[in-house]
Amino acid sequence: MKELKSVNRLIDSFAKLPGVGYKSAEKMAYAVLNMKNEDALEFSEAIKNVQEKVHKCPVCGSFTEQEICEICGDNERNHRQILVVSYSRDVLAFESLNTFNGVYHVLGGAISSINGVGPENLRINELLERVKKDQVEEVIIATNPTMEGEVTAMYLAHLLENENVTVTRLANGLPMGGHLEYADALTLNKALEGRKKF
Repeated sequence: MKELKSVNRLIDSFAKLPGVGYKSAEKMAYAVLNMKNEDALEFSEAIKNVQEKVHKCPVCGSFTEQEICEICGDNERNHRQILVVSYSRDVLAFESLNTFNGVYHVLGGAISSINGVGPENLRINELLERVKKDQVEEVIIATNPTMEGEVTAMYLAHLLENENVTVTRLANGLPMGGHLEYADALTLNKALEGRKKF
């Protein structure tokens, strides 16, 4: 059978998505081929709308359809408390808790020499500007508890040492319902370091 260039192009496009291998991309492409015409058009319109209407908030870096996101524009929130996360989807995780009333700052990734991501590739200068301009009292570093997240957290803590701001790090350790025997050494060590009075 002759190669279908347009299908190959669609497969290549799906394969650009994170976590999608060639076989998964191929399945998705053929699923699109089997869609009703109006469903396929709606699918492509949804992608087009996202590209045209969604942008990064110029203040925090989270995704929004407004000029600035509704969190940054909310005067009821504590703008002197910033929770720093790596990605926009991390904001959604904290917002789903309905317990944090401060504001966010999205770095856009984490420092990773293996992936060629240095401090200059992240929204670190914007964070420092906010800390000074908004007279921020606390910066909560909520990067992922991975090697890259830890490196990023230590780098930020070092940069903020000379600012008049309290720098805290999310507690990490053992998950609820977990068993000690299955925990790795780093998790156990973090749990021991982060212990608090009972």
